[in-house]
Amino acid sequence: MHALKLAALDQEDLAVIAAHVQDAVAKVGDVEWHPKEKRFLVQLNRFVWEKADRGAKSFERRRACLHFARVEAVKATKVRQDAKDAVVDLLTIRFEETDSPAGHIYLELAGGGCVRLDVECIEASLTDLGAAWSTEHKPDHAI
Repeated sequence: MHALKLAALDQEDLAVIAAHVQDAVAKVGDVEWHPKEKRFLVQLNRFVWEKADRGAKSFERRRACLHFARVEAVKATKVRQDAKDAVVDLLTIRFEETDSPAGHIYLELAGGGCVRLDVECIEASLTDLGAAWSTEHKPDHAI
């Protein structure tokens, strides 16, 4: 399979990226905020949903970089920023428009944590960084 490389410039594009990073895991120390460049990025291990066929006994994860540009501010709740080795589980990404095209991008985490990015507009990308590795565990959520 080829490495994934996606870009988002609107809410529909962002929903595609959100689908690909659902259940991705990252260490708190792999989150970077560069205020002078207005950039926010997270290196994460994403579950490869596009290859997760029903009945499969083995699945894949890939190292990837989730990048946001034009970020004015970052706020986090229920995230221990001093615990660099703590693992967070990304459930979804959503956008809330405030003053078009500006708004808030929410990275919603398992356990109730959330990171809010105040953005001038949606400008995001998701890029796989390397080869996939096998895992027997498929994320599963109670309905």
